[in-house]
Amino acid sequence: MKQLLFTLLFAFVSCLSYGQQDLFHSNPIVSPEINADHTVTFRIMAPNAKEVSASGSLDGEHAFANITYEMQKGDSGVWTFTTPVLPSEFYRYHFTVDGVRTVDPANAHAIRDVGNISNVFLIGGGKADLYKVNDVPHGTVAYRWYNSPGNGMMRRLSVYTPPGYENSTAKFPVLYLFHGVGGDEEAWLGSGRASEIMDNLIAQGKAEPMIVVMTNGNVSQEAAPGEGIQGFVKPTFMLPHTMDGKFEETFIDVMKFIESNYRTPATKESRAIAGLSMGGFHTANISLYYPNTFDYVGLFSSALGVRPMNNNPSPVYQNQDEKLKQQMENGYKLYWMGMGVDDMPMIYNGNKNFREKMDSIGMKYEYVESKGGHTWNNWRDYLSIFAQRLFK
Repeated sequence: MKQLLFTLLFAFVSCLSYGQQDLFHSNPIVSPEINADHTVTFRIMAPNAKEVSASGSLDGEHAFANITYEMQKGDSGVWTFTTPVLPSEFYRYHFTVDGVRTVDPANAHAIRDVGNISNVFLIGGGKADLYKVNDVPHGTVAYRWYNSPGNGMMRRLSVYTPPGYENSTAKFPVLYLFHGVGGDEEAWLGSGRASEIMDNLIAQGKAEPMIVVMTNGNVSQEAAPGEGIQGFVKPTFMLPHTMDGKFEETFIDVMKFIESNYRTPATKESRAIAGLSMGGFHTANISLYYPNTFDYVGLFSSALGVRPMNNNPSPVYQNQDEKLKQQMENGYKLYWMGMGVDDMPMIYNGNKNFREKMDSIGMKYEYVESKGGHTWNNWRDYLSIFAQRLFK
């Protein structure tokens, strides 16, 4: 028995010595602390710092605009700040300590958006309950590799299948959901909370069970940074073939993979397509380039005012007036557009001009203008609204 105890103690000490598991380095500070009145208190131990601030989508009074709060230093060297009352939402924030951006060392929950890491927290009791993991049946998220002959490589995408898909023989409709510039196949799952939104809407009977396909719209990449053979590359904002037509031209490779590997009808009425920012730009152009293919189209703060990044325009972007008229004549069930009133002028005006073109030919659409700007707060709302309108 003594020998056994000695062996176990030696093994435990060895684990500590070699750092196999970080067992004893937890941070005793509580941050963020969500208070009963829905204020939030941030804390960080930085006894030698001169200035500390908390920044993020923390201004509920102004449609979740980014704001910076200066934190106050206490006698123990802990810097603190308590926000005003915050509405129910999924929030993102970071600290700045003497000019250096950093995550909250007391908060293990963080996500990457493009090249920045931010901490996250959620305040329930309202619309953010839709973004929570609730006690409901859950779908499955899988990362799948597919062959893209148009890009000459294997590429990765994310697929959400609804609860019960694996134990069913039924066929399900599909929503193709696109991210913005600098994003990838992980963006809608992280910042967008897409799987939680779909689980909860389906459980509430507000959305039809559906497959959701989240692609990587950067066709020069195999996959999100760190997930392809290039290894742990630095995420960058603009990549080769960004909005030059290549993604739209080769999107057929995605559709072929999904319709060959998942139980979904290969019909127009069973296909929807939507995206935010660059993904909205992709959505508008794919729905034009592949005529009579999608019955549901959703543009979320679509980057329609951005010029294609190519001096030699792709066939995707040619004869768009004729293609738009053909799309209208082919018919569809829903063309939905959402935009924040404070979005970037180039994008806001680009969407305005696009709607005027649709108006001029009598093309039907639905348009929702919300508070705020080019933010995930809006895009989660738009997905929640759009998903409820599909495949009815």
